[in-house]
Amino acid sequence: MDLPLDLPVAPMLAKAATRVPTDAGYTYEPKWDGFRCIVARDGDEVELQSRGTKSLTRYFPEVVEHLLGVLPERIVLDAEIVVTSGEPGAQRLNWDALGQRIHPAASRIEKLSTETPAQVIAFDLLALGDEDLTALPYTERRARLEAVFADLPDSDSLFLTRTTDDPAEAQRWFEEFEGAGLDGVVAKADDGAYEQNKRTMIKVKHKRTAEAVLVGYRVHKSGSGVGSLLLGLYADDGKLYNVGGISAFTAKRREELVEELEPLVVRDEEGDAVTGETDRSRFSASKDVSFVTVRPERVVEVAFDQLEGHRFRHAVSFLRWRPDREPESCTMEQVDRAPAYDLGRVLRSS
Repeated sequence: MDLPLDLPVAPMLAKAATRVPTDAGYTYEPKWDGFRCIVARDGDEVELQSRGTKSLTRYFPEVVEHLLGVLPERIVLDAEIVVTSGEPGAQRLNWDALGQRIHPAASRIEKLSTETPAQVIAFDLLALGDEDLTALPYTERRARLEAVFADLPDSDSLFLTRTTDDPAEAQRWFEEFEGAGLDGVVAKADDGAYEQNKRTMIKVKHKRTAEAVLVGYRVHKSGSGVGSLLLGLYADDGKLYNVGGISAFTAKRREELVEELEPLVVRDEEGDAVTGETDRSRFSASKDVSFVTVRPERVVEVAFDQLEGHRFRHAVSFLRWRPDREPESCTMEQVDRAPAYDLGRVLRSS
């Protein structure tokens, strides 16, 4: 590709905040929960580049085909690839379906491109024609981006994210749009340039707490200590479902946890620890998914953002042990979930 901006592009990042900033000089956007993607077109070529600068192009042939039909000849966008599900009027983002799109088999990619087609949500313009726009203030880049979309045909595959300069409106989005599967709100400085790989934006994500049952642990990849704690929640059918895990312990704490959890380890007749395996996915096909089983007797309080189906959407954070809670009280029902909100109302602001 011969563009004014060299590829790969390291996307501009965001630092976390606990509330929507109310200072003057910010523009707010919904925070989409998909694959961050740099979209580049040069003539008959389209490249979809992940946040980690890897190519996503082969996994989304329907996106490439559509973008070739509507985008200007030479352009670089910062965007998000998402997959939606649900009937009109009750749509939401579908992270699981999006994750399944990353598959090594060409036949599977082609099948999923028609069964669960992806959409692109654009939120920044980095280059257009022969111009590198990254040094311009955000408000100028946004105005140029809106001008580009004003000339595009209506589409069910390519959208321009909405914005507001009203922090109260952004707070409303934060509270309502989660029900459509969105992740929070992003604030961008109006006078800010696009700085690659710099945390110059602000993100506010949803955080909640819940109690879960400890069901096992994985040994750290070093071979010593606890690498992650595995958690479970009880469903209405009485079954204890694996819902995710906690990691990011210090080396000292990993070793302490081995001793601390030793009395709970389930052992066979020979005295060996009983192990199990979590479900494999295309992301863990070559990884060790075995874990040491423990009796489901200890309750832990965790911080999380979303529970989708029977799984925490992202890794959760350890808060504290809860010896005052009975394991049976750790149910799916006790987990706070966002009220449903139609994704179509987010995608189409008018």
